[in-house]
Amino acid sequence: MQAESKFLKQPQEFWANVKLISQKVGYTNRGFGTIKVPSIQDIESAYDKLGLDSSKIVLNNKITAIGSLLIEYFQFRADFLTNHIEPNLQNLTQAKALYTKLKAELNPTCPEPLNKQKGEKQGPAYFTSIINMLIEANSKGYDCNYDPKELSAFTHNNFPIRSLSRRVDGSFPNVINPIALWEIK
Repeated sequence: MQAESKFLKQPQEFWANVKLISQKVGYTNRGFGTIKVPSIQDIESAYDKLGLDSSKIVLNNKITAIGSLLIEYFQFRADFLTNHIEPNLQNLTQAKALYTKLKAELNPTCPEPLNKQKGEKQGPAYFTSIINMLIEANSKGYDCNYDPKELSAFTHNNFPIRSLSRRVDGSFPNVINPIALWEIK
């Protein structure tokens, strides 16, 4: 995906507001399955509830330049996710079909985790299993840690120089000096 040039070089303040507004107002319109574009009233209300000053976004009932840019970003994000990302997502039927096909073709030995559902919805975590099978099929015999449950570290001269603060869902070949890390959502 190419970044939208208009938003590419925005200052940290802009992204701090995007993240805060998104968290407090929400990302989707629940029940409608659409991406939310917060209104100025939504933003003012969220800032008021948090005890924050919204005057850089709305001043004397008029939207400011940064307020306009924020709304434009939220509209861009909603449009892009709806029209360019969503059409490429799998549904349950497609995921199950691909999982079944790959399992038959690849005969994997890697872990195939279960989802966290109960009852009739319980079963394989299709997306995670698909990823695991594809990684195993292309690993050329190298080890792979499919569920590290530990922090990753990078070394120089066999001495740790950087450690990540989050645990990841997988690392290749392992968590020390990984070539690739992934987190599955």
